Amino acid sequence: MIVRNLQEASQTERAVKPDSGNWQSVRLSLKDDGMGFSFHITTIYAGTETHIWYKNHLETVYCMSGEGEVETVADGRIWPIKPGTVYILNEHDEHYLRAHKDMELACVFNPPLSGREVHDKEGVYPVDND
Repeated sequence: MIVRNLQEASQTERAVKPDSGNWQSVRLSLKDDGMGFSFHITTIYAGTETHIWYKNHLETVYCMSGEGEVETVADGRIWPIKPGTVYILNEHDEHYLRAHKDMELACVFNPPLSGREVHDKEGVYPVDND
C-alpha cells in the first residue's frame, strides 16, 4: 500500500510548476507506482489561460473548487467548469483551459506521467516509453 499526503507532497519535487506560472500540479501517483495511471491535484491560477493538447495521453479532470472554462480548439465550443464538473479528454482534444477563480482539479492520466512533465510549445506532455 502507498499512502501520501497532499500537503506534504506539495513541499517536495512532486509539486511541479511551469515557467508560465499558470498552474501547479502535485503528482500524488506516478508511473513508478505501477498503477497504470497517474493521479494529480492541480491548481489553475485565476486569470490564466493555458493551451493544452495531450497528443500522447488521455485525461479525466474533476473540478473540486473554483471556476473557469474549457474551450475545444477544433470547434470553438466552451464549457463552464465549476465544482462537481468533470471533463474527459477522450480524443486527445486540443483545448484552452481558463481560470476565472483559482480552480483545484483532480486529474487522472493514462498513460501515467513520470513526474516532472510540463507542456511543450504545442501544449503536449512527452510520452515516457521506459
